[in-house]
Amino acid sequence: MNAIQHPKARLLARLKELDGRLHAVEAELEEPHSKDWDDMAIEREGDEVLEGLGEAGAQEILRIRAALQRLRDGTFGECVRCGEQISAARLEVLPDTPYCKNCAA
Repeated sequence: MNAIQHPKARLLARLKELDGRLHAVEAELEEPHSKDWDDMAIEREGDEVLEGLGEAGAQEILRIRAALQRLRDGTFGECVRCGEQISAARLEVLPDTPYCKNCAA
């Protein structure tokens, strides 16, 4: 397996996982709410948490799609800010990162 296939497989797997999670969040948010005020308040708090998770997931999907585009362009692993190589260790932990350690700081 070459160096490009490994991050691509990880990114695609994570994209699939996030897609499933976001569909579950959407389904949960579409559930009807209770008529009881106390229950409705608790459900609304839960909805706010789900909305936050959905937004975070959507942002991660955007980062993954951008990383996949960099793979297609042949620029994956290059910092988009300074052009230096992103360390393999950093890409192992954050495969969708567009920045080297210095530029991310």
